[in-house]
Amino acid sequence: MDRRHFINQASLLAAGSVLTPLLAKAARKANPTILLVSGWQDVNIGDIGHTPGLLHVLETYMPQATIILWKRSNGEEVKKLLNHNFPKVKIIYGGVNKEKDVENPEITEAFAKADVMIHGSGPLLVGADNLASWMKHTSKPFGIYGTTLENPSPYHQEILRKASFIFTRETKSIDHLKKAGIEGEHVKFAPDATFFINIRNDQKAATFLKEKGLEDKKFICAIPRLRYTPYHKFNANNNGWSAEKIRQVEETNEKYKEFDHAKLRQAMIAWVRETGNKVLVCPEMTYEVDIMDELLIDPLPADVKPFVVKRGYWLPDEAASVYAKAHTVLSLECHSPIIAAANGTPCFYLRQPEDTIKGQMYYDLGFDDWVFEINDTNAEQITGRLRDVWKNYDKAKAELKKNMDKVAGIYHDCTKLVAKVVG
Repeated sequence: MDRRHFINQASLLAAGSVLTPLLAKAARKANPTILLVSGWQDVNIGDIGHTPGLLHVLETYMPQATIILWKRSNGEEVKKLLNHNFPKVKIIYGGVNKEKDVENPEITEAFAKADVMIHGSGPLLVGADNLASWMKHTSKPFGIYGTTLENPSPYHQEILRKASFIFTRETKSIDHLKKAGIEGEHVKFAPDATFFINIRNDQKAATFLKEKGLEDKKFICAIPRLRYTPYHKFNANNNGWSAEKIRQVEETNEKYKEFDHAKLRQAMIAWVRETGNKVLVCPEMTYEVDIMDELLIDPLPADVKPFVVKRGYWLPDEAASVYAKAHTVLSLECHSPIIAAANGTPCFYLRQPEDTIKGQMYYDLGFDDWVFEINDTNAEQITGRLRDVWKNYDKAKAELKKNMDKVAGIYHDCTKLVAKVVG
């Protein structure tokens, strides 16, 4: 960010003290209205899952609240999904201009009605401009819920300094905030809200499972991932990346794709040969549909391939229903294991170092035995741990329940702090 842009942003934030009577700070009340900004993109069931997860947290622990969702992405399928599962939640759309003003009158109305604004889970302060607009046009509180805040920019720091609560989705973000001079009792750990996802599509899942001959708890799921998501291939204008950035992404992905996926394949092979059961290869992101065959299916031995089936891109409600029926989910992606855990299914996260600090939340919650740092892990370690799970399944499920009870407790405590801010 250049100096002129930073000065402009800072002045806009300071302008929050110049208020209109309509949007002045509301009195605290027992039945607050919450404006939630979330929904960053719809090409990833993990990113989609942030929103229903946090809506479920708020409806569970603040049932008296009215929730308005300011959704950033505008996919029709996801809109239908949210409307179906959260009929009481009003969904609004619209951007923020350079002056931190909004054009959609529904957003202005939401600013007037809401008692607090919450920034949902994400990889960084994705909705910084949304918060800056709230700050400019109201004096009411706002906070962050389950977000990674790694090396926040000066602009983001200015916003965070004024937040009434900051819940980071892993403890490493708290250390980054401390380095920026942002700390206090209002800064706490609350994991990615996808851990509380509760949407399902059991009917669609049942049809798919029957079609593929996948029996309850007699198949595992395997999810691929390249070291860097190739956003330049499916976002406009090459995702704004330079030719050098694209070259780095493609070279890194090419270098490690076999190194990473060979380890996952070995666990798949052991599962098939030792249990006689099937494997479902499925995606977390849209682009992964195109790499399933190359990286996880085609290289398999001839005796294993007949036991492997695959699924195209899907929405998180169907994925959740399928994961609930799976024995174990093994994933190079971060959020499929979370969706599995939320549905009572043991899960492994094969963590790539390029996948940011967000994976720290697994350690924060006690999932140490099910996280594998891919550079430091061999195929035998992953396979051995999977074998332990299928031979001691009740023990694995008990461990999972203990960790998920911890998640629920954290959400409960953090949401109580949100309630104190507004009432």
